[in-house]
Amino acid sequence: MYLVLFDVDGTLIDSQHMIAAAMARAFAARGLPAPSRAETLGIVGLSLDVAMSRLIGRAEADDEVRALSAAYKEAFFDLRTTAEQQEPLYPGAREALDALSARDDVLLGLATGKSMRGVRAILDLHDLHGRFATLQTADGNPSKPHPGMIHVALAETGVAPEKAVIIGDTTYDVEMAGAAGIAAIGVGWGYHAASALTRAGALRVLDRYDELLPTLDHLFDW
Repeated sequence: MYLVLFDVDGTLIDSQHMIAAAMARAFAARGLPAPSRAETLGIVGLSLDVAMSRLIGRAEADDEVRALSAAYKEAFFDLRTTAEQQEPLYPGAREALDALSARDDVLLGLATGKSMRGVRAILDLHDLHGRFATLQTADGNPSKPHPGMIHVALAETGVAPEKAVIIGDTTYDVEMAGAAGIAAIGVGWGYHAASALTRAGALRVLDRYDELLPTLDHLFDW
């Protein structure tokens, strides 16, 4: 059995507009100047307290970091329940998930800096419930690039590291894979540059989702 893990934001879901809008609202609520769009997208993939810590240069346990995290969660929830919601699947993502789900030798999973509530909302929005054998989120796991999410995913599915891969758009995903001893494939449509993903150790950086299955065929020779 093989395990194909996916990151969510920037890999399956184009959530950049929602993330930037929620971040701007959170900082405004705390009376702070908002980070630039580039700064905001640069921390996508990290757990929320870690991300806020990096943005304002304070410790993760700092009261302001926690307050910003809470304000961000509230802002994101508000945006998600209004017409402003913009979290589409990237072109070709559903087709790739369909093709992999159809195989009886493949399990799918998610490994994301989102909360479980956020993941459930995405599964609801795109009718993806039942696709994933393991859901690893920021709830109860260390932030990427710590390998904890992957270790738990492997344990839950019983898949050996050499038969697992993660698909992600950030160096955090690639570094997490390296620390866990599994392969990583990057995507070029997300929030970190393809060159950075390659330097971090990605086996390949995809330009389109229709390149994923041939790349997995080559990687696993299944």
